[in-house]
Amino acid sequence: MPTDDQPAGASAHSTTRDDLFEAAERLFAANGFQKISVRDITAEAGVNIASVNYHFGSKDALLLEIFRTRATELNRERARLLHEAIGRHHGRPPVREILAALFAPPLRWFYASDRKRTSLQFILRVRTEGTQPMRDTLQGDVSHLTRFVAALRTACPDLPDETLYWRLHFCLGLIHNNRIADFERLHRLSGGSTRAIDAEALLVRMLDFAEAGMRV
Repeated sequence: MPTDDQPAGASAHSTTRDDLFEAAERLFAANGFQKISVRDITAEAGVNIASVNYHFGSKDALLLEIFRTRATELNRERARLLHEAIGRHHGRPPVREILAALFAPPLRWFYASDRKRTSLQFILRVRTEGTQPMRDTLQGDVSHLTRFVAALRTACPDLPDETLYWRLHFCLGLIHNNRIADFERLHRLSGGSTRAIDAEALLVRMLDFAEAGMRV
């Protein structure tokens, strides 16, 4: 119900916008960006076809809004975990805990049974299907990674900067490669022996590999 200082129309405006946002995220995550039309989105949301342009300006602007919102949420979780690790270790967290803060949020979103799984699927699609503004944002916004670089410098003081950056890049590749299609390929290669795994077990395996790589 609207509050005394919030007109009734404002509540309806917010609900329609949220419905469009969530419907578009579900459809794009499941089907890809090119296959979904504005009409598909408004039908899924149960609103007027003109609503996308009214609330977001265009389909591409809606895509960019979803990406920015979810990427910000994900990176805030990473920042919180890193901050906690820094606090636990009086400013000098070990490599494994730094990498855990980087890896854990996307892994847990991937295995979630709620909206977060859909959000991660959407984010992963951006890397291969994103519009130019989305790719520009992905490539240009590295501010969330600078705190990880600073923590890794403290944990690995003898590692040259260039080497540290390359190894962080390879660590990020571990996250980007953990998609359903890649798992299916691995399961076939292993004869099914890799199927019994959950988010926390996968996190341990990734950390074992990445921590060793950072310390070589």
